[in-house]
Amino acid sequence: MRQFLKLLFRNQLAAFGAVVLGFILVLALLVPVLPLQDPDVTATGDRFLRPFSEGHLLGTDHLGRDLLSRLLWGTRLSLAVGIAAAVIAATIGSAIGIIAGYFGGRTDNLIMRGVDMLMAFPYILLALAIVAALGPGLMNALIAVAAVNIPFFARNIRGVTVSLAGREFIDAARLAGMGHVRIILTEILPNVLPIIVIAMSTTVGWMILETAGLSFLGLGSQPPQADLGSMLGEARDAMITAPHTSIVPGVMIFLIVMSVNLLGDGVRDALDPRLKSGALSRPQAKTLVERKGAVPPATDDLLSIQDLETQFHVGKRVYRAVNKVSLSVKPGECLGVIGESGSGKSVTALSVMGLVASPPGVIAGGAVRLEGEDLLDVSYEKLRQKRGEKVAYIFQDPLATLHPLYRVGDQLAEAIQCHHKVSDAKARERALELLKAVRIPNAESRLKNYPHEMSGGMRQRVGIAMAMANDPDVIIADEPTTALDVTVQAQILALLDDLRRERGLAIIFITHDFGVVAQLCDRVAVMYAGRIVEQGPTNAVLDAPAHPYTKRLIACVPELGGGRRELAAIPGLPPVVDKLPEGCAFAPRCQKAREECQKGEIGLEGAAPRKVRCLYPEEAV
Repeated sequence: MRQFLKLLFRNQLAAFGAVVLGFILVLALLVPVLPLQDPDVTATGDRFLRPFSEGHLLGTDHLGRDLLSRLLWGTRLSLAVGIAAAVIAATIGSAIGIIAGYFGGRTDNLIMRGVDMLMAFPYILLALAIVAALGPGLMNALIAVAAVNIPFFARNIRGVTVSLAGREFIDAARLAGMGHVRIILTEILPNVLPIIVIAMSTTVGWMILETAGLSFLGLGSQPPQADLGSMLGEARDAMITAPHTSIVPGVMIFLIVMSVNLLGDGVRDALDPRLKSGALSRPQAKTLVERKGAVPPATDDLLSIQDLETQFHVGKRVYRAVNKVSLSVKPGECLGVIGESGSGKSVTALSVMGLVASPPGVIAGGAVRLEGEDLLDVSYEKLRQKRGEKVAYIFQDPLATLHPLYRVGDQLAEAIQCHHKVSDAKARERALELLKAVRIPNAESRLKNYPHEMSGGMRQRVGIAMAMANDPDVIIADEPTTALDVTVQAQILALLDDLRRERGLAIIFITHDFGVVAQLCDRVAVMYAGRIVEQGPTNAVLDAPAHPYTKRLIACVPELGGGRRELAAIPGLPPVVDKLPEGCAFAPRCQKAREECQKGEIGLEGAAPRKVRCLYPEEAV
């Protein structure tokens, strides 16, 4: 609950809505004990008194009744009716949706066709028809408003339930012998309850408005009973001569509906599991840069990452995902970046072109230079032009990065036309050339395929083709072979190596696999807890690892034909990057660690190109 309130009040508009609605609810609850006049007592001699008149803070209406008293009693009644209608509609509509979605088949068709018939009528006309059939009255208005909103809940909850009914945990519950009622109550309902709460929080304001509309037409509360809608209806004849009689209830309706909707939006965001990180606002198109300290000077490398610091600011916590990382590549060179999950490899790669989501991501220091130009200092328009044209990405899961609703050929053509003004025919021709270049058989027919119609290896080749679409100078490949089988992985690596040699590409290859590094990379950098702990030529690092972490990683690689041996593992877990220990971050897991390893800053030392961040390396560097 505490976490929910924290996320809710991070949304300032939702917090404002909660404060306004809370104040109105407190007033409504205290109405019976407040020193108010009788809301139904008439005094024709005091008709249409202006606000701040003696004894009448908000004035009087056409019968001399006190507007403040009628406003507070009417607000209490309108809130009660609106909330009751929301609860009734949510309960009945959700029950209908759960039953239809869970049982499916003929039951689903029968129930949902009935719901569709109700939704075919304009909801306000349907509400008027129900009240006309039942007769005027506040209770009948409540029934009408609840009835016309049942289809909304039924359709929403049915859609969620359908996706849950086929899940493995429901099948497991059936196999365990649980009955339908128990499965619905213990398995389905807890999973759809947040959706029901969200739907209620965003619709209760409209239900209050609909009830007020019926009362305004004389079909809701009947004289002398007051609610906000009937007060507006009674004041319409005096809108010009005594406008305060309309303004007072109108402002209250506005405040209630506005605050409920703002709060509902905040509740929806706070309950969304994808937003539990607190990033309730839309990420910026470019990573926020808030550099402190001096900017490193330019180098003669094609791409140079210099003392890069990328952080994630979540509340009061600061996660140092990338901590003073320096890497560089020259034309035709392949640099491998390796380390455990969470070591900062992907964040480093995304930081190059400002693709780390902000909020919560922030680049707090360093520089990223492409041909000497600092990419952290250029405008978004210029950076956007360089994305895909100068620096291209190959992502780990092409099924997630390729658009599922567009054909592969259209996506390749779009990648080309974003940077070059060419005709559709020329773009299609270029797309075909790219598919042939990455050795996709029957390339022309594959242009018409959707991503889901291709195998994992084929999709990965499409990802490589898209990265090559504009002949970039640098390709950043983020674990592009992780999800592929061994034979396809070998083909992809050979393809990348050929393209590098033929076109003079610079490649930054992120991986977990030392075998991949040995096959493809000229140099390797080993990352741990957001820092480079060792770097150097691939053969030198693999043959004689200097950092204990690198040696332990290599020991974890299985060897074929080496006979029986114990499968090595590194004890413990990587540190949380918002609470990095002093000194060497690997010290708590290192067998060679000494007391001085956990004190002060440990630099990346050694004669280029070999460097290691260790006081007691495995061998001299």
